Amino acid sequence: MAVKRTATAVWEHDLLKGSGRVRGSSGGLPEVAVSWAARTEAPGGKTSPEELLAAAHASCFSMALSATLGRGGTPPERLSVSAEATFDKVGEAWTVTEMALTVRGKVPGADAAKFAEAAKTASETCPISRALKGNVAVRVQATLE
Repeated sequence: MAVKRTATAVWEHDLLKGSGRVRGSSGGLPEVAVSWAARTEAPGGKTSPEELLAAAHASCFSMALSATLGRGGTPPERLSVSAEATFDKVGEAWTVTEMALTVRGKVPGADAAKFAEAAKTASETCPISRALKGNVAVRVQATLE
């Protein structure tokens, strides 16, 4: 059965001086402010689509890695995932060019090689990674604690 999730954005005024708000419908993502300056300069307490994409990728990847490790007989005690989206101008178009995932894990019974292989598998099976595939370069750095 397909699952659908909804978010809503409202933007006011022009791109450079305007601003907007975005929120999820579930209540889990409260209304947050967005602006062009938050995308290309200092965030100033506002978010950006790229930060929201990084948050989505970090949470999705952590779930995929947890599932992969569990299937392999070494469920994690703790995974800490950071995702960094790179937003850059390519020609005349602003583009998300790269997503760098950094994961640290406390995984009893796993060695560095098994953890790295699980991270690679998770990167290939995470739905957000698959949505980005072919459009955004995804790098993963995995370290056991």
